[in-house]
Amino acid sequence: MTDVREQARWTRARLGRCGPPLDLLTARFSRHEYAPHAHEEFTVGVTVGGLETIAYRGGRIVSGPGSIVVLEPGEMHTGGPAAPDGYSYRALYAVPALLTDGTLGGSGLPHFREPVLDDPELAAALRRAHTDVSSCPDPLEAESRIPWLLTALARRHSTARGDDTAVPGAGTVAVRDRLADELLAPPSLADLAADLGLSRYQLLRAFRTTMGVPPYAWLAQYRVTRARALLDAGARPAEVAGLVGFADQAHLTRWFRRVLGVTPAAYRNSVQDSARRPGRHSPS
Repeated sequence: MTDVREQARWTRARLGRCGPPLDLLTARFSRHEYAPHAHEEFTVGVTVGGLETIAYRGGRIVSGPGSIVVLEPGEMHTGGPAAPDGYSYRALYAVPALLTDGTLGGSGLPHFREPVLDDPELAAALRRAHTDVSSCPDPLEAESRIPWLLTALARRHSTARGDDTAVPGAGTVAVRDRLADELLAPPSLADLAADLGLSRYQLLRAFRTTMGVPPYAWLAQYRVTRARALLDAGARPAEVAGLVGFADQAHLTRWFRRVLGVTPAAYRNSVQDSARRPGRHSPS
């Protein structure tokens, strides 16, 4: 019989079509104790419930609900429950480059003096992104959301200074049009940024400033618009998802409800019902 208090699920997302993989962990433990170990990547976690205790840098830290925990590459650490009820958390394992894109020079390892951080807004955003990317690891969404949040983490809480150069607005329309033209297999942000001579962070900042949303959200809304037209024409949601570039019908449904408030099936049925109703005849 499976112990529901001891669970761990790994998901691997990809940052862009051909970008590096990103591992995400969703876990809940009441007894499990990690042996001393280290990672080559930054471990960035958000404690969801309970209390976790970690041996780190010769001492012991405790994180509670809403805390962000950052463990640096090569740093030996453990992990386990700090209370009988256990704890649950979400963690991602990020190569250092994902945290340096928005810092001056884009190089040098960010250093976090404090491994447990109190930043409710960022913690909530990291948790949401982790959940969404884990459930539907769309490459463009992962590349738009995760590096942006990790850069914010480094800029706010590490000793690396932020790069506050002006955000260039040129190129945003070209990026938007290319995403629309290649909606079935959109280019990576890394490629788009390189074409414009920008860093990925600069491209994200420029796009968000100009369009009001990050690239993945703009493309998702554009795909919904295209899907709506196909549903109007009588196509089924299952086939529409692939025709507009969504990974599957669940991904289409998720975004359709966000944008229009109903499922694609409900929208299609309502359109068909309206079309079947007898029209009113104007007086001759």
